[in-house]
This record gives sequence, structure tokens and C-alpha cells, in this order.
Amino acid sequence: MAKVVKTSITDEKKIKEILEKEGYFNIFKWCDSEGTKYPEHTHPHYEVRWILSGHLQIIENGKTIDLFPGDRMESVANTPHSAYVPKDVCYICASR
Repeated sequence: MAKVVKTSITDEKKIKEILEKEGYFNIFKWCDSEGTKYPEHTHPHYEVRWILSGHLQIIENGKTIDLFPGDRMESVANTPHSAYVPKDVCYICASR
């Protein structure tokens, strides 16, 4: 199951600096509109999603993980999951 850490950090520059120091690569900002859905898929690397604004739901192993501003979610490589956006969302993506 994905690991979620509640932080109070929503500053894009600070988040990118933290992730770079932790050895993450391919760090970028991503935004989705309300109602966006992603079908079940996997990622080949260990991944982090750090919410800047809005609301993102990750569905993994039949459980819904609600992510809000400041939440940092880490996922193990090749973990099947889908996603839904209940409210416009922007977040930082990174791989390791």
C-alpha cells in the first residue's frame, strides 16, 4: 500500500529541492481538471506525488487514498493503481 505523509509544505520550489536532495529525478509539476480519471496502470520506478492544491484520489488494492494540499504519497514500483480527480488538482511528480 502507498505511504502517505501529511506535511504542511505546498511550496513548489521547496518540494522540488527536498526531492532532489532525496535523489529523485524526473521532477515536474502536473495539473488535472475536476473529473479526470486514469485507468489502472503502473509506474516502473518508485514514485512520489506531493499535492500543491486541490484533491486527488488514488485507488490501490480496492482502497481509496484521498490526497489534499501538503500530502506526500510514495508508491512502490509496478504497483497497480488508478486515479480520480474530485477537484482541480496540481502536484509534484518524481521518480527514484
